[in-house]
Amino acid sequence: MHLCSLSSGSSGNCIYVGTEETHLLVDTGVSKKRIVDELHAIDMAPEDIQGILITHEHSDHIQGLGVFTRKYSVPVYGTRATLEAIKQTTSLGKLDTSKFIEIQPDEPFQIKDMTIEASRTWHDAADPVCYQFYHQGHKTSLCTDLGDYNDYLVEKLKDSDLLFIESNHDVNMLLVGPYSYPLKQRILGDHGHLSNERSGQFIKELLNDHIRGIMLGHLSKENNIAELAYETVAQELAENPFTNDVRDFHLSVARRNEHSEVLYVG
Repeated sequence: MHLCSLSSGSSGNCIYVGTEETHLLVDTGVSKKRIVDELHAIDMAPEDIQGILITHEHSDHIQGLGVFTRKYSVPVYGTRATLEAIKQTTSLGKLDTSKFIEIQPDEPFQIKDMTIEASRTWHDAADPVCYQFYHQGHKTSLCTDLGDYNDYLVEKLKDSDLLFIESNHDVNMLLVGPYSYPLKQRILGDHGHLSNERSGQFIKELLNDHIRGIMLGHLSKENNIAELAYETVAQELAENPFTNDVRDFHLSVARRNEHSEVLYVG
C-alpha cells in the first residue's frame, strides 16, 4: 500500500492512497491542474484514479472536485450529509451526482482490492469523517480536521502501519497571530483543528511495534511551521515503549505546495 500527500495545508488538501490494483484520492482541495501535475510527479496518471473519498465539504478539501470529475468521471464517496452539502456548493459547477456513492461511518466497504472504513471526527462540517484503508494485512489511516480525539478514534486508528495525522497549529503562534478572536476560538475549539501538542499526544496513543511511517499534515500557513510541528510532535513521542529514537517511526511533515515522499507498506 502506498500513501502520498499531493498537497496539504489550510489552503488545499489532496492525498493519494493506492495499491498495485487500486488508486484513490482522499479529497480534491486544490485545482485539477495541481492534482494532475502532482500525480504525474509520482508516476501516476489522473486516468488511473478509481475513486475520490471526501472527508468533508470545506473548500480546502473539495475546490477541485467539479473540474476533476467532469474531466475524468470518477466516483465520489462520502457520507449522505457531506454529499448533500457538496451538491449545494455552487462554486463547483455542474456535478454528475450519479457518480456519488453514499457511505456509512463504521461500515467497511470495498473498492477493488482495498477495504475502507470511515470514522466520524469532530469538526464544524455536515458529517466529517476520516478513513482507514486495509490491504493484505496492512492498515493505513488518515485523520485531519478534528478539534480533538477520544477513545473511539484511538480504537479506529490503532494498529496502523502508516499514519497521516493533522498537526495544524502552534497554540502560541495562533494566539498572538493575526486571526480574529472568533476564528481563533473556532480553531481552538472541540470542532476545530488539532494543535501540534495534541497531535503528538494522539499519535503517541496510536504507536505500535510495526508502524512504518507517520506523516504530519494540514499545517496552518499562518500559525505553524514544519520544523516546529516536527519538533513538538517528536518531543511528545520521545518517551514510548517502542523506541528511543523517533526517526525509527519515519516521522515526516507533508509539504504544502507539492507532493511529499511516498510512504510504503507491504
